[in-house]
This record gives sequence, C-alpha cells and structure tokens, in this order.
Amino acid sequence: MAVSAADELLPKPFAAWFAARGWTPRAHQLALLEKARDGRSVLLIAPTGAGKTLAGFLPSLGAIAALPPPGPRGRGPHTLYISPLKALAVDIARNLEAPVAEMGLSIAIETRTGDTPAHKRQRQKQRPPDILLTTPEQLALLLSAPDAPRFFADLETIIFDELHSLVTAKRGDLLSLDLARLRRIRPHLRAVGLSATVAEPDDLRRWLMPQENDQPANLADLVTVAGGARPDVAILEPKARIPWAGHSAVHAMDAIYAAIKASRMVLVFVNTRSQAERIFQELWRINEDALPIALHHGSLDVGQRRRVEAAMAASSLRCVVCTSTLDLGIDWGDVDLVVNVGAPKGASRLAQRIGRANHRMDEPSRALLVPANRFEVMECTVALQASLTGAQDTPRLRTGALDVLAQHVLGMACAAPFAADDLFDEVRSAAPYAGLDRETFDRIVDFVATGGYALKSYERFAKIRKGKDGLFRITHPQVAQQYRLNVGTIVEAPLLKVRLASRRTGGPIGMGGRVLGEIEEYFAEMLAPGDTFLFAGLIVRLEGIRDNAVIVSRAEGENPKVPAYAGGKFPLSTYLADGVRGLLADEEAWGRLPDQVSDWLRIQKQASVLPARDQLLVETFPRGGRFYMVAYPFEGRLAHQTLGMLLTRRLERAKLRPMGFVASDYALAVWGLGDMGRAFRLGEPTVGELFDADMLGDDLDAWLAESHLLKRTFRSCALISGLIERRHPGQEKSGRQVTMSTDLIYDVLRQHEADHILLRATWADAATGLLDIARLSDMLMRIEGRILHQPLERISPLAVPVMLDIGKEPVAGQASEDILRENADDLAREAMGEAGLTV
Repeated sequence: MAVSAADELLPKPFAAWFAARGWTPRAHQLALLEKARDGRSVLLIAPTGAGKTLAGFLPSLGAIAALPPPGPRGRGPHTLYISPLKALAVDIARNLEAPVAEMGLSIAIETRTGDTPAHKRQRQKQRPPDILLTTPEQLALLLSAPDAPRFFADLETIIFDELHSLVTAKRGDLLSLDLARLRRIRPHLRAVGLSATVAEPDDLRRWLMPQENDQPANLADLVTVAGGARPDVAILEPKARIPWAGHSAVHAMDAIYAAIKASRMVLVFVNTRSQAERIFQELWRINEDALPIALHHGSLDVGQRRRVEAAMAASSLRCVVCTSTLDLGIDWGDVDLVVNVGAPKGASRLAQRIGRANHRMDEPSRALLVPANRFEVMECTVALQASLTGAQDTPRLRTGALDVLAQHVLGMACAAPFAADDLFDEVRSAAPYAGLDRETFDRIVDFVATGGYALKSYERFAKIRKGKDGLFRITHPQVAQQYRLNVGTIVEAPLLKVRLASRRTGGPIGMGGRVLGEIEEYFAEMLAPGDTFLFAGLIVRLEGIRDNAVIVSRAEGENPKVPAYAGGKFPLSTYLADGVRGLLADEEAWGRLPDQVSDWLRIQKQASVLPARDQLLVETFPRGGRFYMVAYPFEGRLAHQTLGMLLTRRLERAKLRPMGFVASDYALAVWGLGDMGRAFRLGEPTVGELFDADMLGDDLDAWLAESHLLKRTFRSCALISGLIERRHPGQEKSGRQVTMSTDLIYDVLRQHEADHILLRATWADAATGLLDIARLSDMLMRIEGRILHQPLERISPLAVPVMLDIGKEPVAGQASEDILRENADDLAREAMGEAGLTV
C-alpha cells in the first residue's frame, strides 16, 4: 500500500509514533484500518511476530482517540478483546498500555478475568474502560446481566485473538452464541479474528459473521500475510540411546540443560502437567550453575503463575518449563529458543509453540524437538517437515453442543424475558448452530424449563417458566445467582479414590476398606466391572464406582486386563498420523532419521514386514504362555482405546479368551489365552472379519451400556447445561455429591426417557471426544481389504514399544526409568537378537 494511503488511514499521533521508532506500518496493519473505515469484519492470518495484535487494535485506538469526552452517564466499552488465556489478556494489556502512554492518549485499558477482584469487576460495570480485555466466561456473565444492553450500548468492535484455538471446543460454541447476542444489541458490530495457524480460513470467516437460514455462507473479509522468516528447527539426537517407550525424555536432560545454558531464555514445552513437574525436577537436579528456572502450568496458584510471567517479562529467568498455558500469543521478546519435549501431536500446535521464540516476523524462530521414544522420533520428523512447509492441521469448525445451548438459554433468561421465536432466530445466526432445527431448540428450552419429561415433576429442575405474555423468564432470582456461579464450559476431570474392599466381612462390596490412592477419572471411566488393573503394587479387580470412589478387590495371580494410558492427552492429528505411516513405508526417507531408529526399522523389515501407507499391519506371536496380537493403525490413542475395547469383545465371542489390551498413539496390543494367529489362518475369524466396520454398531452399544464412560460424560454435560450446579451461594458441592446426583439422574433418564436431549448431547460428546468414532470409522474403511497379517514366532522389533506398556505400574522417580530400561533391554534381545543390544 502506498505511503499516501498510510497518511490517509493512520491518525497523526500514530504516524508520528511509528516514525519515532523508525517503523513503517505494515501493509496488513493498514489493510485492517481500511476494513474498519468501511465497517467490515475481517479475519487476519499472519505469522507470529507480524504485529497482528497491533493491527487488530489500531483501528480501535484511533477511533477512541477521536471520540469526544464522555457525557455525565459515561460510555460503555468501545472494544472488547477476547482471549483464550488469562495470561494472554494480561500480556496484551501490558503491551497496549505502552504505546497509548507514549502517544499521550486518554484511553482506558483494563482486563477482566476470573482472577480480577470482585470489587474491580463491580467498578467496571459502573465505569467501563474504553477497551476491555476479557475471556469467554466473563463475556457470558456480562451478557446474563439485565443491564447488558446499557453496558454494551457503545460497543463497536470485538477482537478474537488466537481464534483457531477458541472455536474448536465448547468454549467457542458459547462464545459464538454470545457474539450473536452482542449483534442483537449492536447490529453493526465489527468482528475481528486474529490467528497465526489456520488450516481452513473459510471456517473462521463464517464463524465471525451472522448466518442466515438457507442462505449461502456469510464470510468475513480475509487479510493474509505471507510467511516471515523460515523457522530454524532441529530434532535433538542425544548421545544416549533413544528409549523404546516412555514419555519423560530423561535421557535428554543433559542436552536440554546445555541448550538452556547457551541461550538467553528458553521455553520448555511439554504436553501434560505431570510431565512439567517431572522435567522441572530433573532440570533442577542437574542445575549445577543455579540458573533461574521456573515452572508454569494451569494447576499452579494464580499468584505463582503471575510471578513467573512477571519474571519472564523482566528477563530475569533463563528457562520456564510449561504446558499449553503459554502456547498462545504471549510476547516474551527475550525468548530465543523453544524446546518441545515429546511429540507435538499436531503441526499447527508445533508452529504455535515455535512462534514463542524471537516473536519477530523477520527473525527465524529457533526450536529444538526432543522425542521421548522411537516412534516419537518419526512423528517429530514429520512435524519438522510440516513446520518447514507451513502445513497446518487445525480442526474443522465444530457443530454447536446442545448442553452449551442449554446454558446459554438460561443465561439469556437471566438477562431478560425472551420469546422463543426471537431467541431461535438469534441462535441460528451463530455459525456452529446454523443447522439447528426448531424441534431440537424447543426441546432444549423445555429441558431448561422442566428438566425434560422424566424430570418435570421435580421443581428443582424448573429454571424458567413461560408467562401469559408468551415470554420465558426465570422462576426465581436465585436461579440467576446460581447460573452466574456456574457459567462456563470447562469441567475439570476429578480424581477418584481407589478403595480396597474386603470380602471377608460378608458385607456388601464398597462398605469400608482402606484407600490405596487416587486415579484420574478418565482412566476409571474406561473400565467395566470385572476388569483388573495394577495399582499401588497390587493387582485389583474393579467391583464398581460408588460415591466418587473406585471400589476394588484383590485379584492375586490374574493378569491386568485394561489399557495402560501413556503420553500426553493431546490427540495425534490425522495429518501427522498419515505422515508417520508414509515415513514408515518409505525406506529412502529413513535417511532423515537417527541411525538408531533407521536400523530399528530395517531389522523390523527383516524380522517381519513394514506396511504400505494404506495398509494395516497385524502381527501375531506367542510369548510367555500367552498369545499376542499387535496392530499398527497410527490413528491416535483415543481411537485405539475404543478399537481395543471392541476387538476384545469380538475375540471373546470367538472363544479366544482375550485378557486385555494396551493402546498408544501408534499401536495397539491385545493378549489372551487363545492362539489368535492360528484362528486367523483358519478363518475363525479372519483378520478382515475381526476389523470389520460393523463393530461400530451393536458391539459399541453393548460396550457403552456396560462401561461407566457415558455416565461420566453425562456428568460433564449435566454441569455445563445447568441441570446440576457444582457451586451454590456460600457453598460448593463436592465431586462425590455431583457424581451421585448425576449418576442417579442418568439412570432415571436411561430407564424412562432414553431419547432425553441431554443423553443425545452425551452421546455426541463421547463420539467426537473420548471415543473418536469418526476417525475410527474412517480408519476401518481405509484398511478394508488392505490388512496384512504377519504370523511370527516371537515379538517383532516394531512391537517392543507397545509391549512395554503391558502391566506397567507407575513408579515414582528414577526407579521407573531403570525398570523401563531393563524391560526394554529384555524385549530388544528377544525381538532383535544381538542387534538389540546396540540399537
């Protein structure tokens, strides 16, 4: 864009501020000024360090600076900024305040998050700032207030930062509904989306705009910035042997520490909070130079997190070990290296993390990938190539969740009485709900009003009531109070106590017994009564889940029968999974791999076989008086866990006596007492019949009916929808109370109203989340007729990593690494002969 255009679009104080720094406004910054002048909503896609945040705010800063002083009643905020992270909102506020002060502008900028003191939030309602930086949950609270039309009466612009991360979860569903309500208050509201990583721009352009029934998609304008400096990314190849399995990367700690010493400031990213704690402790253990190293993750106290962020801003730290809490947008200018420990699980996630280094468009971001095991080396290799080509794999836009819609309906009733017709039209203008039918909407409204047919006789579930004027309003002021205490879509998975029940007393199982410890609910929900698992040095059998506790009994001498979940909770993206399959099948590409890994694959090819990109390899072999089947779908942990549950049911029907399975992101191992290899050769069943896609029918329904998974998923839906509240004025329900309440309601609905709208929401959640049904279905169709069964006499090299997960018991500290290494050595000798001692 020509200089004259810059003179025309950029107010004089801003032009002088740019000139004083020797800067020239970038073309995309001027483009957003032009879009604002024309009243256009816009999606800006720009690489990290391109100044996209300033581009998003420049039109607002200029417009606010030109406003006359507010009148006696004051004025509402001119611009809302929505951040996915509290830390990001705080950081953006800090970065905005500097130029505003330097230009001498009278513009009030404030943050409003869950960490903002109540007295400040109340003051903001009376005297709003010009620019309010907030979160989706706080926006929902503001819109549920009766004075929302007054508060937002002057709103002109809403900015969504890191939009791609907002729209792919239930938070994005709620945010889209709140955007629709803001547009009802301010019909000409401009929406600005900012993102660095977008796979399908039109999805986000549609999300930003109001949609009309049966009309072509309404899209925001698009401004893109060509990519910046090419990132400088490498994969760490430690001197130590690369582990076969595991996720701690302890073998690479010395190399990571050396990289920290050689840098100004390093962000060490991991995928889970437990990994963060472990790696932080390992780095401190070898921190002979007493370097200032800090820890940052979502479970830490907010005060500690803020101190770490302040220390980073002050450049007084050398390293921060962190999770996704620092993934997004935060501008720590002195970070010159990002270390990603473990596989990134997605090309876009890796690009986001790499962008935290240097955070300047014209300087290459430096990153070091540290795979924790051999399969992760291949995943990191594919991710590295993706980062160099700029490939993206952000998820597609989701369909709006019904439990979120129920929460929003109640929130709108808290704000003011509503007519169902008007709210339906408003909801359908939000992109995730554009396809919502009227019958479903009416059932949601009825659910909020009565709890549904099976619950309507209970007054506690009646949150809204239709008046003689045809409008719905809340039944009692306390309903609004409880709504505001429970707003939001983030439900933390609680820990469940593991209680050892005694059979000797003759009493019912679960009455008493000592507590062995706690396990995460996501693990317990995959179990069915009778399953066994290792815990606290014991083999225990699940008797049931009662009163928020896992009730178990001793099962001495029995092999564990349940999956061992390993690694981060991020799902392996379809893009990277396909890339790993392609790398495995392309021997010429193995030159990009460390010798240890390429030699491992060559020995696998000699000892067994390697599948083509579109094939599924299934190996069978005997070992230790058991028979094993190992499959390599490379479709991610969630899909593999569901597949394992369904396969064991089929193997049971075939009288092959399966005893259990383990699943990783890359492979699945099932073991039992029946010779599966022989059965496949005899066609009893064939391997093709075993993996037939019809397993997603009756087998899936039967398993879900026996497991606790749907009941636990229902709990989250019940909390989000407002059916059950965790928090009440002056008190908070315990996890046990919530679980007891939702379990009872779930049983009632399953028995008396199987098509209840919340059960429908529960199934949709399970299918897209914990079960990954769509991905599993795609995989089963892809491999039909392309399954390669390889019967073996002994374990194959490729099977060693997943076999190491069988019966693995968590052991704290260095002992776990020693045990894993000893087991790996034993399996390697068996699978690879003498070569296994060095590979």
